[in-house]
Amino acid sequence: MLCFEDCVALSGLTEDEIDAIAQHEHLPEIVALELGTYLLHQPDGTLKIRRMILDDIANAEASGNAERLLILKATLRHFVDTHPDNPKNR
Repeated sequence: MLCFEDCVALSGLTEDEIDAIAQHEHLPEIVALELGTYLLHQPDGTLKIRRMILDDIANAEASGNAERLLILKATLRHFVDTHPDNPKNR
């Protein structure tokens, strides 16, 4: 049986990226992992995930949550660096 960590390892996403999707879409982490994995295989999927993370960054800024803001900015940087297939990520 696969555990959550096994699924993360197979997904192509980090736990922080999955957490950003979960927060943005108001989903449990395992469902966000499935959604993120699906999106990575869609033509505009990386752009959609990038937009979710950017929206989460804006929400963290608006709420004054500096710790969350730093985590999300690092998450975005990692996502862009590891998914350069999208021209918008360059």
